[in-house]
Formats: sequence, structure tokens, C-alpha cells
Amino acid sequence: MIECRKHSKMFRKLCTAANTRCALSRSFSVGELSKEHQEVQQLCRRFTEQKLKPTAAAIDRDGTFPAEQIAELAKLGLMRVTVSSEYGGAGMDMLSLSLVVEELSRGCGSTGSIVSIHNCLYANLLNRLGTDKQRETLFNKYDAKTIGAFALSEAGAGSDVAALSTRATRSSNGGWILNGTKAWVTSGVEAVAGIVFATVDPGLKYKGITAFLVDFDEVLGGLRRGSPEEKLGIRGTSTCDLIFQNVHVPESNVLGTVGGGMRIAMEQLDRARIGIASQAIGIGQAALEEAVMYAQQRTAFGGTLIDLPAVRTRIAEMATRIETARLLVRKAAAEIDRGQRATKTCSMAKWIAGETATFAAHGCQQIMGGMGYVKSLPAERFYRDARITEIYGGVTDVQKSIVADQIIKELE
Repeated sequence: MIECRKHSKMFRKLCTAANTRCALSRSFSVGELSKEHQEVQQLCRRFTEQKLKPTAAAIDRDGTFPAEQIAELAKLGLMRVTVSSEYGGAGMDMLSLSLVVEELSRGCGSTGSIVSIHNCLYANLLNRLGTDKQRETLFNKYDAKTIGAFALSEAGAGSDVAALSTRATRSSNGGWILNGTKAWVTSGVEAVAGIVFATVDPGLKYKGITAFLVDFDEVLGGLRRGSPEEKLGIRGTSTCDLIFQNVHVPESNVLGTVGGGMRIAMEQLDRARIGIASQAIGIGQAALEEAVMYAQQRTAFGGTLIDLPAVRTRIAEMATRIETARLLVRKAAAEIDRGQRATKTCSMAKWIAGETATFAAHGCQQIMGGMGYVKSLPAERFYRDARITEIYGGVTDVQKSIVADQIIKELE
């Protein structure tokens, strides 16, 4: 792993010392992290305090893509965290990426989501399985601040991936022709390229699914972006359909093998679930910090809220659940970094972290009472942002099913 201090002068400036408001974030023993991992954590913590917290409310209110923040993160190497240095990446591991997403999500759930999905589902996958030519073409053509998309889901095929209907048919001139609509594509409006999953034969079900690299700037045929969805939370991210009408993709843009897309998607979703779980922990941590700060200042019943047993119990429960989820996420990231298939742990982490984010955001609102329900304070945004972490990347019920399947296989 290269040392991230080499990325820019800004790194040294931001890594000097964590803001004192971040003390609660350090509940996980820093002795468990390497020096490099601690530096990444400190970098993102300072960036969050200086660049994200002051702008998060406006990003959410206006539903604007945080282009300036993403550009700054790109300069720090954090839009290609796990990408090899020869392709403009930081060359770091999944644990580093988890730390990045957690810390950024403490300040802005939208920015954390964009960084997570771009890194986990596009940049990591292209770097991991792309050919030299594919990596050179897409990583070198586009600036690091540009966004890539992962187009798997469809209106009738969300968790049931084998039911997808987007077709890839052989072209008489060589290559493939894509037809179909991909739904719920995060950053679909801003993406310059994408990894698109289609079936070469619906009769083959999952054995026909194939992954294609599509450079949106070079598309021959019709590619349209649907209208952005109006969402409850992470409103600074765009989510839209991508509609493919006779889009030509050269043979050289097949990622992996024809018919090997299902395995690629499932392995990459393990990594995505680490990112989503990290986002959830960041949101939950932000809710905990806001609740404690408010309870220390708010007077009631002859003292401050922080002295009330009921409030202290909520804080203890929130902190314990966050710490439990954090440990699971770091275990999952470590398994991936050791080259293990971490499906069970990744699903456990996403399940527990997603529920924890909602639990912590709810607890924050309860402690703050009416002030937790108004838009002038961030508690209600935490609650709205938290909800998506139990949904995308596979809803919680799907994660429980995956965990059960994995345990049964282990015990057979």
C-alpha cells in the first residue's frame, strides 16, 4: 500500500490533528489500525469537519451534486482509493476505503454515498478485473474526479438479479448490441462510463448474464438518461434510469467472460456492502455526536438532559450498536484484503450497520425532541439518509437470507 501522504500537500495540512468534536469517533482503538490507516482516517476526519459539515445541509436542501467536494477528494486520491497507482489511484486496501467512507459520511451522507458506490462498484471492479487495455482506456481517458456507474438493477430485477431483461445480442459487424433499461443507477446523471449487466440469452438465466464496459462518450446508438428520482435522503446524489437502444459495445469491452457476469456482480456486491455499511456507521456516529452535544447543552428538570438516566441509556445503546457494527465492517474488510470470500461477513455487516444507522438517528431525534424534527438541525437529515443503507445493495431481509445460506453451507 502506498503512503497516502504522497498524494498532495493538502494531505499533510489536513492530517495534522483531528478536530476535538471528533473525539467520539475514536472509540474504536486506534491501536487496531496501522499508521497508514490512521493517517487516512485523520485526513478524512479533517476534510469532513472543514469541507463537508458546513455544506451538507445546503447539498441536501437543494439536491445538488457536491462537485466541488468530489473534485477536492479526487486530488487527494480518494476517488480511486483501491486503484493501482499506475492508473492514478491510491493503491490502498478495502479497510482504507471503509475508513474513507465512514468518515466522509459523518459529515455528508450524499458525499459518502457517491464516494462509496463509485469506488466499490466501479473503480475497484475495473481495476480488479479489467484488462490492461480496459484500465488504460477508461482510467487514463477521464480525470479522477469523474464518476463511473454500476448498472445492474432493473424495475423487475432488483434483488432477483437472474430476472434481468436487458439483452445483449451479437452484432453482424462484431461486438454486441445492448437493449433495455437499467434502474436505480446511482450517479447516473453525472457518470461518464459504466459497467452494465445484460443477458446474452434469457433462457440461460444467471449463466447468460454478462458485464460490459460502456464508455458513454463513445456510445454508438441510443443512450438516454431518465429523469432523476426524487428521494427521501442522500438528496445530493442522482439516481436515474439508463435506457439503452441499440447501443453498440465492442467485443473488447466485455468485462471478464461472456456468461460470467453473475459471479462478477455477486463478488462486487460484497465489496459494495462494506461501503454501504461504512456509510451507515458514519451516519450513526454523526447522530450520536449530535445527540450528546445537544443533551449537554439543553437544560430541563433542573439540570441538563445528559444527566437524565433515560438519555444516558439511549446514548449507551447507540454507542454500543455503532461499535458492534464497526467491528463487523472492519472484519469484513480485513477478510477481503486477505483474499477471502467474505460474503457472510459482508452481509452481516451491512444488515447490522444499516439497522444501527436508523436506530441511532431515531435515538438522536428522541433525545432532541422537537428540535430533532426540524430542518434547521441535522438530526432529521441523519434519519432520512440512514434509511437508504437498509435498502440499496440488497434490503435487510435479503442480507439475512444470504447469511443463513452461508451458515447452512458451512455446517453441511
